[in-house]
Amino acid sequence: MILSRVPKTGRGYFEVSKMIEKGIIERIYEAASIQRWNDHVRPVELTELDKQAHKMLIAFVLAKYEADERNAAINWLGLIEGGLFEFLHRLILTDIKPPVFHQMMRRKGRELNEWVLEKLEPDIKGIKGDFSERFREYLLGDQQRYRIERKILRAAHYLATNWEFKIIYTMNPFIYGIERTKEEIENEIEDYLDLSGVQKILLGKKSFGFIDLCGQLRFQQRWAQSPRLPKTSVLGHMLIVAILVYLSSLEIDACERRIYNNYFGALFHDLPEVLTRDIVSPVKSSIKGLQDLIKEYEEIQVEERILPLLPRAWHDEIRFFVEDEFENKIIKEGKVVKGLSSEEISEKYNHDRFNPLDGKLIKVCDNLAAFIEASLSIKYGVKSPHLEEGKKRIQELYQGQTIAGIDFEGIFKYFAE
Repeated sequence: MILSRVPKTGRGYFEVSKMIEKGIIERIYEAASIQRWNDHVRPVELTELDKQAHKMLIAFVLAKYEADERNAAINWLGLIEGGLFEFLHRLILTDIKPPVFHQMMRRKGRELNEWVLEKLEPDIKGIKGDFSERFREYLLGDQQRYRIERKILRAAHYLATNWEFKIIYTMNPFIYGIERTKEEIENEIEDYLDLSGVQKILLGKKSFGFIDLCGQLRFQQRWAQSPRLPKTSVLGHMLIVAILVYLSSLEIDACERRIYNNYFGALFHDLPEVLTRDIVSPVKSSIKGLQDLIKEYEEIQVEERILPLLPRAWHDEIRFFVEDEFENKIIKEGKVVKGLSSEEISEKYNHDRFNPLDGKLIKVCDNLAAFIEASLSIKYGVKSPHLEEGKKRIQELYQGQTIAGIDFEGIFKYFAE
């Protein structure tokens, strides 16, 4: 999402640039087609997109434990951006088997990283805030910078891999080398036992229960009533929305806490669906009061089944993310204030002390992700009335609309072409 600022009615305003590149978004969606463990018997499809989404949810848990129990100074923006950099890096090198990949990185890491940056440069060069330079610095610069964040991301990577491996392990006892693979994953995780969260997850109790619930969202397919290509799960969709919101937050010069809230609010926005499943929008809106009933049920289930799996000190923040997730809100004098316009947040409350969250931005990015899902499938020749109607309905919602100063009508038109 490359946007440019132009003056309009005295305010900062963004419109789609003619130089916009869809490449980074389409690359991210390619991850939904990249199959993991495809040389093993698999009871379900395991995709790179879902793995990366699970990794970032686990990274959140690990980072929170380090901050709360070890008083670690977590650079949350470094963690978020590091996760995105590593995701993009893996997209380019994804066909390489892990043992070969790690050997190549040890011996030819700099050359490989330079090649990855060269391949991605056309897709990322216009992203605001020197994104391309920060990407280069992350891969080629001082590896001690963001040391704890890199460690958390590596630990989350192996924990997500181990979660997948447990699914396929019992179905592959005859595969040569399966025990060695098991041992290698376990040995990698052992290297991160000094992280408090890793210890708790390996106990297999509450913390593991939370990341296990999150992982189950990869089994819930989006647009379940319609054939579609590429298929995406609820879990993968959550990460795509988080990335779209993150890029949008950079464009509007959001403060650090606002970027943090927007990203993790988006990453968690469909978490209650692990308990209710993905109820399609036409069903929610078909009967008066049904949407409110579903929301009430979700809130009860979050309180009874999800929050007990997490430390009590985190509960208010998780509620802030998942309750009224599409409302603009801040925290003022210890109380959550909702119903603010995007302009109010940008002009009055774009400061860390107000803990701002752009729920309306999350909503439009949620719809944009759905729109792109439908558009890509139609482009690839797999279409249905559900997809065509959904695409049309979503685009109509944003005719003439700007949200947080971003011209989303133009963005939808751009992705429609």
